[in-house]
Amino acid sequence: MDVRLDVWLDVACLFKTRSEAQQACKLGKVTVNGQSAKPHRLLRTDDLVEIGRPFGRRQKIRVKTLAERHVAKADARALYEELTPPPSPEEVEMRRMERIYRAAITPPRAPDKRERRALRRLKEGED
Repeated sequence: MDVRLDVWLDVACLFKTRSEAQQACKLGKVTVNGQSAKPHRLLRTDDLVEIGRPFGRRQKIRVKTLAERHVAKADARALYEELTPPPSPEEVEMRRMERIYRAAITPPRAPDKRERRALRRLKEGED
């Protein structure tokens, strides 16, 4: 039995949706056995899948079993074997600093309806 790459990536919970998996394949972020893979590529057991993740990380996976239908998230982890080495302490610290930096530079957003009402009540109470 063979399964489309984008379907399997979705069923294995490696991407939130099948269209997200398709987009990653089209952008060249997914390789199978060292070759760039299109979404319609058929996967087989023991194929090595490498997924490009944000911040230059690469997730390496070996396909253990194939499935076309969605399964529970806990069972989905049984579909593959994680080969990615755990991040080094330097990488963990670098990711933490990146998150702090991104949080600091995000532009302030306008208050939503609930926040505007709370601000109005606060200002009217001060008069």
